[in-house]
Amino acid sequence: MSKRRAVLSVWDKTSIESMARVLLDAGYQILSTSSTASTLRGRGITVQDIADYTGFPETLGGRVKTIHPKIAGGILSRRQDSSVEPIDVVVCNLYPFERGVQERLSHAQMIELIDIGGVTLLRAAAKNHEFVTAVPAVEYYDRVSDEIRATGDTTPELRRELAQATFELTSRYDSAIATYLQRTRRE
Repeated sequence: MSKRRAVLSVWDKTSIESMARVLLDAGYQILSTSSTASTLRGRGITVQDIADYTGFPETLGGRVKTIHPKIAGGILSRRQDSSVEPIDVVVCNLYPFERGVQERLSHAQMIELIDIGGVTLLRAAAKNHEFVTAVPAVEYYDRVSDEIRATGDTTPELRRELAQATFELTSRYDSAIATYLQRTRRE
């Protein structure tokens, strides 16, 4: 069996340390974006930067961090394809776009709160929920952690439930962006 990997890329760092420790204790390699990696390292957790894993640095002032074939391919791969290093868990929460709307941030600031990489990670994981666990919010950490502690993996039922939750989340997220753009187009 190949090494199990998890991608952790979160805006909201709440409880990410405990989630990471569960994954490490279960033998997962943790891949992470720079900010999340820094938080985890600061708490004594061993992680590999996604940029080091892919050999491609974060670019465009952080706009491109996780969009890379090695990441997407690892998440989307069918497990019988040995040419790709699989990624088994994606823990990701999105930039707080709706909070930016409530805070009446400038249009330029709002554009920077449109998450592209996080949505891509989550949707890829949810699509491939036969093999991959998408963890789209802090509220799921305990259930995922409990299953991983018990068996080293999550059940197909939980993966499917989380896939549904992921697509509901990304649908609401995109709807909030579209609503904002429609409203501001008239201003």
